[in-house]
Amino acid sequence: MEARNLEKRLWLKGSGLLSTIHEIARLTTKVAKDDPRRLIHSLKFGLTISLVSFFYYLNPLYVTFRTSTMWAVLTVVVVFEFSVGATIGKGLNRGLATLVGGALGLGANHFASLFGKNYEPEPVFITLFVFLQAVVSTYIRFYPKVKARYDYGMLMFILTFCLISISGLRTDEIFDLAKERLSTILIGASTCVIVSIFVSPVWAGEDLHNLVAQNIEKLGSFLEGVMDESLRKSENEKLARASLNSVVVDSKSCEEALANFARWEPGHGRFMYRHPWKQYLKIGNLTRLCACRVEALNGYLITSIINQAPQEVHEALSRMSAQAGKALKELASSVETMTSSSYKINPQIASLKIASSNLKSILKSGLCEEYYKNLLQVIPVAALLIDTVASVEQIADAVNELSSMANFKRTDIINGVDGEPSNENNKNIEQNAIVDIPSVIIIIDEETDKVVSR
Repeated sequence: MEARNLEKRLWLKGSGLLSTIHEIARLTTKVAKDDPRRLIHSLKFGLTISLVSFFYYLNPLYVTFRTSTMWAVLTVVVVFEFSVGATIGKGLNRGLATLVGGALGLGANHFASLFGKNYEPEPVFITLFVFLQAVVSTYIRFYPKVKARYDYGMLMFILTFCLISISGLRTDEIFDLAKERLSTILIGASTCVIVSIFVSPVWAGEDLHNLVAQNIEKLGSFLEGVMDESLRKSENEKLARASLNSVVVDSKSCEEALANFARWEPGHGRFMYRHPWKQYLKIGNLTRLCACRVEALNGYLITSIINQAPQEVHEALSRMSAQAGKALKELASSVETMTSSSYKINPQIASLKIASSNLKSILKSGLCEEYYKNLLQVIPVAALLIDTVASVEQIADAVNELSSMANFKRTDIINGVDGEPSNENNKNIEQNAIVDIPSVIIIIDEETDKVVSR
């Protein structure tokens, strides 16, 4: 009996172990499939730390730097990041912080030594300097811009200053210590930057560019079908809503981090030096604002009886949402391909403005009492959709600014002559500018404020 129970326990433990191994294998495969660059990054990190470790293995190099060689290895561990911008940012932060902190540490040590050596006033002055720089540096870390871009550098500055200034009390080779520490850190940081740039580089700027375009694309796809009841109840709508939530909730911190990293990167590919990365943040903020309005619109449509509204109003709302979605998709394509398609986008935005004005006229017209049966359900939806259209216009203006600042390729010059679209494109513009939205002409008596004719 005991043997059988023991066998059963061993079997359960073995099954649990196999299940754990299977789960780890599944997770490993999923991480690699989600982004194959993660596997390449792991290989790059292994290569970098192996190269730097040779400074410890080879005797001529080890004799030069002695045990300070380990600082190069530690630098690789803390500096090497996924993207080029993040690696360069951390490397420069660490290098400059070590240089400035070491120089000030030597200065503080020399100044304190003027008042006496060893257990005379020197330790008092060193303690005072350490206290003052720690207080000032820690307070500066709370500045928003410093927190975003130089926080790691401030930490390294505090560490280096304390290491150099305090160590000077117990050794006469303080200058050699500072020189070796700075040299090995520069070696480690330089190796990280070189490998990050020249071995399958991952550019934060390119990731930011693609993320902004994808978010606009997701928003446009969702907005196109938001008024369709059958689409709202489908399984695809649930997936679309999940992606919309990711635009609203998850993208802000990611965009800000990528923009900070992108500013450190040199010019590469389509992104030249001084590329307007801040404009991407502006577009991202406008996209999230529009997504919040679309999400509110969708939430209201689920609980309202909008389908019982007059046909003219329902058709106007449906066409407006569909055209706004198409305009967003066109903007996403413009950003993704870095082409200025203003001759396609501007007519769509103009027609959206007309449609929005016509919808307001319909709601204010009071054509018949039937229009007021479900007015409480119609007006909030219409107001949210009108606000959404206004957000789409703001996104279009921001994208046009980006295309001008980043010198996007103009497709109208390619397709037409002297900056004018071709005849075929002119026909498309005319067709896109026509929106079949019910319109109402109202004449109001200025004295009585009453409708006198329609």
